Amino acid sequence: MQTLKHYLAILLMIMLVSCNVSPKPIDYVNDGCHFCKMTIVDKLHAAEIVTTKGKVYKFDATECMINFMDEFDTSEIELYLSNNYSEPGELIDATKATFLISKNVPSPMGAFLSAFKEEADAKYVLSEKDGTLYTWQELLMHFND
Repeated sequence: MQTLKHYLAILLMIMLVSCNVSPKPIDYVNDGCHFCKMTIVDKLHAAEIVTTKGKVYKFDATECMINFMDEFDTSEIELYLSNNYSEPGELIDATKATFLISKNVPSPMGAFLSAFKEEADAKYVLSEKDGTLYTWQELLMHFND
């Protein structure tokens, strides 16, 4: 009976660890975009979705992540993440980010879309590069037009 309790405890721990809902590091130059299949090389514009079950989908650009959402049940998505333009390679919560679309800041798929953790950083780049700022919800509406 004691052995059965140990096995059950170990099984429970394995189940808890296997359902970890958290971001996974992007392996630049080796990971591919789940939407367009291009290799992810740009640390300024990559993105990631984590489902409620912990499955991770990686993208070479936030615009690929948004386009992928058309093919996916969004109620199963726990995290939307985009790379912070101000700190390349750092994934940030896309739903809280400020986005810039500027023809002077190219992105991998040609939407000229960049994400910023801090609105002040986005405004600074806007003053230097021109363009339009968006919240997450405004960005989704922009892409649906």
